[in-house]
Amino acid sequence: MKISFYTLGCRLNQSETAVIRQIFKTDGTYAVVDFGKPADVFVVNTCTVTENGDTDTRRLVNKINRINARARIALVGCQAQIQKEKLTELPNVRWVVGNARKIDFLSILKEEEAPALPRIITPTIPRDTFEIPAAGIDTTHTRANIKIQDGCDFFCSFCEIPYARGRARSRSFDDILREARTLVAAGHQELVITGINVGTYKNNNNTIIDVITAMEQIDSLKRIRISSIEPTTISLRLIKKMARPTKLCRHLHIPLQSGSDQILKKMNRKYSVQEFGDFIQKAYDTVPHICIGTDVIVGFPGETDENFLETVERLREWSVHYFHVFSYSRRNMAKSKKLPESLSAGKIALRSAVLRDLGLRKRRLFYESFIGTRQKVLFEQPKKDYWTGLTDHYIRVKVKSKRVLHNQYLDVHMKMTDDRAIIGTLE
Repeated sequence: MKISFYTLGCRLNQSETAVIRQIFKTDGTYAVVDFGKPADVFVVNTCTVTENGDTDTRRLVNKINRINARARIALVGCQAQIQKEKLTELPNVRWVVGNARKIDFLSILKEEEAPALPRIITPTIPRDTFEIPAAGIDTTHTRANIKIQDGCDFFCSFCEIPYARGRARSRSFDDILREARTLVAAGHQELVITGINVGTYKNNNNTIIDVITAMEQIDSLKRIRISSIEPTTISLRLIKKMARPTKLCRHLHIPLQSGSDQILKKMNRKYSVQEFGDFIQKAYDTVPHICIGTDVIVGFPGETDENFLETVERLREWSVHYFHVFSYSRRNMAKSKKLPESLSAGKIALRSAVLRDLGLRKRRLFYESFIGTRQKVLFEQPKKDYWTGLTDHYIRVKVKSKRVLHNQYLDVHMKMTDDRAIIGTLE
């Protein structure tokens, strides 16, 4: 029997899919094939952060059924956790498995390979310290994601992740290091620390700084990158560590969501605009050449023209180098669903375009500041006539080379920019 996997959504989902896939490969009972090739069972790790995630699931199920009209489909993860009955209505869906059990899908499949009716398996998510039974070796990417934390206690009003992922909990410190060593031994030179709220990590008095410090001792590991991290969870110790010689990348992705105190309060965020701006400036002044990115939600209920312009002005002024711009989505379990004053799709689209344009211009200015310098680049894959990779400060670089550069860690002379990358030459 052949089985295929597909991931929707965040880096944490990517990490977990890699683990599930590795469990199947190690067991050997089922043949793991690339998505798009003929398979008997398709496992989709779902996302429900926005309406787009819900739509993507439906589209993917339709695509799978075109690949194999007799497919047996497993929908696992966040959308499965909170929309279970709705998902069983989709054609050929035979398993809907929530976050508490999705890592165990091999056992679930062996229990019943062809259930006549959809099985719903969504038990309550425990809050205990957890371990992960396999390493998420990712043979298609040079960078590997490593999960250290799950769940969230913040309950931002726009978000239903605490209901999909459960309350905040941390992974065993020793288990993180076990997987990290395995990932590096498999050839990964950069590890990306992932979770829902990674800055809240705590296990036996170990924090995220202790995780990073321990991972730095692993031979052959070149870089450690932190994925998205909440502003109120970043300590000054972490910033100072990033400023010293370290394997920790000079890159922080810190969600802002809005540059208006009025909207931040409605969102139930834990900081003011002034506090966020002060922190950004502190990080920028402390860490040489740091790259700072952020997330922004456009069209939160009640967002006025003035509120939006406050966001634009703050992002224009601050040392933030790129933005991920999201349209507000009404989520069934989020508190903001009850708020009036929803904005039209047209107005949200116009505001989003303004921010995306500003973000592209700021990214280009940041990239241009590196022209003429030499930077280490971890190369990933060929695209058209170029090999592409990343610097530690999250700059996309591309070079022309007849050599195979996959997973090579090389010096590059930065020559010129295009829309989304720096074009360089190998030293």
